[in-house]
Amino acid sequence: MPSQERKTVLDLPLKVVLTEEGTTVFIRQKKKLTKFKLADDVEEYGLHLEKFVPSAVQRLLLIDYVSKIEISRAEFVTIRQEVMDLSKLIVYGLLYRQYDSTLFARILSSDVIKRWNRANPASALDEKTRFNDGFLQSFLLDKEKAIAEIKAELLLPLREVITKNSNLLPDEMNVQLFLSEKFLNNLRPITWFILAKFRGVDGYEAIARNVRSCLSEYMEKSRIAEYVALMIIELAVNAENSNLRREAAILHRGVVDPNAVLFDPNIRRKVVEELVKKGELVYISWKLGGRSSSIGTAGKLQVILYNKEMGYKEFKDSIESKKSVDLKKKSLMDFYREMPDGGADIELGLYYLSYLNEACEKVGVKFESLVSHIKSSDTTVITLTFNI
Repeated sequence: MPSQERKTVLDLPLKVVLTEEGTTVFIRQKKKLTKFKLADDVEEYGLHLEKFVPSAVQRLLLIDYVSKIEISRAEFVTIRQEVMDLSKLIVYGLLYRQYDSTLFARILSSDVIKRWNRANPASALDEKTRFNDGFLQSFLLDKEKAIAEIKAELLLPLREVITKNSNLLPDEMNVQLFLSEKFLNNLRPITWFILAKFRGVDGYEAIARNVRSCLSEYMEKSRIAEYVALMIIELAVNAENSNLRREAAILHRGVVDPNAVLFDPNIRRKVVEELVKKGELVYISWKLGGRSSSIGTAGKLQVILYNKEMGYKEFKDSIESKKSVDLKKKSLMDFYREMPDGGADIELGLYYLSYLNEACEKVGVKFESLVSHIKSSDTTVITLTFNI
């Protein structure tokens, strides 16, 4: 099971910026929104959460109520897992949403639905179809047993492939089985209405094949979630270490080797406290394309890291040189095994860009990385863009 599902609550302060629709709903429900300034100096209204339930935040994302999520810290080493869990939660959520949209479009273009629409123009099923909520809930409740059977039928071939894959460890197998169910469980109610209504009619098997093939496609895409999470935390820790070295050099005026701060807990704690006092934090922002976004951006995710004084030109050159590293020399597991204790070489994390790029290419996810610089605030901005 993915790590974001294991923890009931994540202790990680978040700024959650709502979409226009999300803001409207919260205001109608008389929920108090918070005004805050983000890393790019833009002021927004949204939710300021000290702790959060992962499933609740992902649900807001699935119904297109979230446009951006941001965290800010002076240090990330102690919360590596929490940041990775948050990142995977966001990527999986976007994948669930895209699977739902992609599959619904394919079902509407099926012969079964085309025939129905020709024969029943007054009750046509298309993107604009709106059901009475009471009717839809009543129908799905009445067909609950049939829908459970349909889910089992749809998942059976994929479950057999997963359970017979000798390359998967037991935990990995459980993750794959869990994800396959999650994709189906997050389909819109109208899709289940169509599957239950037309089950057994001529052409239904073509729809079932579409559900399965589309599911396999998005299960493959889900492999990038782990890579994205690893890339983000490595970049964050890299920025953190850069800040610690710089601040240690300022505080101790050459008395302490700046590198010692990375390994001495007492010195590190004091330097982190000083960074917090000065407000010199590392910001990570996840910006999501919504269903109502312009064409081509619904499946877009941008992960943006902001940090001051990281050595813009050197950092940019370093990223560019490592993007094209020869991946055939070592596997990701070998890469982990060969890392020095404590990750002494802070640039090693940049090699994740190459692994991430390859993983995205394999599953048809367009990936781009960009490093830019804001002169006015001497801030380095790293942007990772994914079109899922």
